[in-house]
Amino acid sequence: MWREGVAGSLDASVIASVTQPFEHHGGTKVMAGNLGRAVMKTSAVPADNQIIEAPAVVFDSQHDIVPAFEAGKLDRDCVVVVRFQGPQANGMPELHKLMPPLGVLMDRGFKVALVTDGRLSGASGKVPSAIHVTPEAYTGGLLAKVRDGDPIRVNGRSGELQVLVDADELARRTPCQPDLSAEHIGCGRELFGALRSQLSGAEQGACCIKF
Repeated sequence: MWREGVAGSLDASVIASVTQPFEHHGGTKVMAGNLGRAVMKTSAVPADNQIIEAPAVVFDSQHDIVPAFEAGKLDRDCVVVVRFQGPQANGMPELHKLMPPLGVLMDRGFKVALVTDGRLSGASGKVPSAIHVTPEAYTGGLLAKVRDGDPIRVNGRSGELQVLVDADELARRTPCQPDLSAEHIGCGRELFGALRSQLSGAEQGACCIKF
């Protein structure tokens, strides 16, 4: 039986109108600052969570985060920095599994953000996440000099991405250079070593064909 469709949204919290949108800008934000350039998906992040300034908790492997969460080491306001996850470091793996524990921390009332040179496939949800940081830590990005406790500002409204440490102090620091051999061996990953070394940065498409 034919009937006329509804003229407007039945629930504006799910489908907004053009005249009264959720936001008056797109759902992503380009981030920039002394840590490099990144992108944040802001469409699902509540407005009061889009600006975070908190001490860094630094990880060189995504596999260390869940154990730290389970041990209670992240029960505080923090910016979780996950570095050496870029194209040349280890092929830029999906980091979606980090969202549930970080979301739980937010549910507990903590201010939390993620900063990484890795990627997410659009599933960052409510966690403010500055991803695809370029240049990546492996190729000399400032992420490699960030230390636990460094204050970091992530502002999803203005697009600011800063580690709030004196420039002279940062210049004196030696970049972290972890052993990534375990990320390059096994499951046939040895075959991709030469290809990985030729990849461009995330902002340039993580591409081995350079024009």
